[in-house]
Amino acid sequence: MADTRNADLTYAADDYIVYIAAANTAPPTGMADPGTGWTCLGWVTTDGGAFKMEEEKKDLKAAGSLEPIRTLRTGSTKTIDVTFEEALNPYVRALYDNVPLSDLEPVSGIAAYDFPDRPNDLKYAFLFDSTDGDKRMRHYAPNGAVDSRGDEKAGTEDAAQVQMTMKFYKGATAPALRRVIDYGGVDVSGFFA
Repeated sequence: MADTRNADLTYAADDYIVYIAAANTAPPTGMADPGTGWTCLGWVTTDGGAFKMEEEKKDLKAAGSLEPIRTLRTGSTKTIDVTFEEALNPYVRALYDNVPLSDLEPVSGIAAYDFPDRPNDLKYAFLFDSTDGDKRMRHYAPNGAVDSRGDEKAGTEDAAQVQMTMKFYKGATAPALRRVIDYGGVDVSGFFA
């Protein structure tokens, strides 16, 4: 068996950026800059984003067998957890408080708004970009929403942070989540020979 280990294929993100746009906004080609329609959500913690994929399955059992005879894959939920450093960023605030961005438009420098009695079903397109030198990775979600929110704490010992988990749904013309990898010039052709 050939030794295919390559230290250049390790990945330690040195930056992590989250962008938001209207639901079903088309992604940039490859790893191109997002451009018009996409807005950066500001600084995130050094933890970056935590991607999770949970698969739901059901085992079918039958008489005469102690083992399942078949496993049905019934669902796959994809989420990304991010903790944002800019707790007052209007887009971050709107996502966390589950209100339309227009509710945060300040009048004389002050924004005042009511939390919804019933949760709003606000959906957006997201890009999650990370880099490691010349290597880059991107997750694109055409139709995502905040699924859960961490506790909000304004204290005197540290800057307030806002933690959210975004959950992804199939878009109008795209799957729920897409990954793009730029190997940064590292030759991976040996893996496909």
